[in-house]
Amino acid sequence: MTKITFTIFFVFIFFTSFAQNGAADKILGEWVNEEKDTRIEIYKTGNQYAGKLVWSLDLLEADGLTPKKDVNNTNEKLRTRSMLNIDLLKNFIFSDGLWDEGKMYDPKSGKTYNCLIKLRNEKMEVRGYVGIPLLGRTTYWERVL
Repeated sequence: MTKITFTIFFVFIFFTSFAQNGAADKILGEWVNEEKDTRIEIYKTGNQYAGKLVWSLDLLEADGLTPKKDVNNTNEKLRTRSMLNIDLLKNFIFSDGLWDEGKMYDPKSGKTYNCLIKLRNEKMEVRGYVGIPLLGRTTYWERVL
């Protein structure tokens, strides 16, 4: 009897954790912002999610070959890094249908904001905020097919 109970317990734990990972991984892949001028690839590292810039209309210098630098970054040491593949989203943890505890970097202003992500009607709702989510701005990204 204990073997059956033990087996049922581990099967339940296995399927519960598998279902959690399946829901959490729904944001993996490429997304385009509302303005359709930037693509971000969402990827997973361990149990955290991040998003890097993989394409932008304004990614290259006037010569059309050299990637632009992160010139607006508040950290002077990071101003010489290339914008290509820069992490715009990082440190997100999935819980109860929400990716939270993450940060969003805005290369236009050089500022980093608290951020949370939800999926709504096949769109990714990205809310950047200062302090509390009520004091923020929401944008909706679409999956790149």
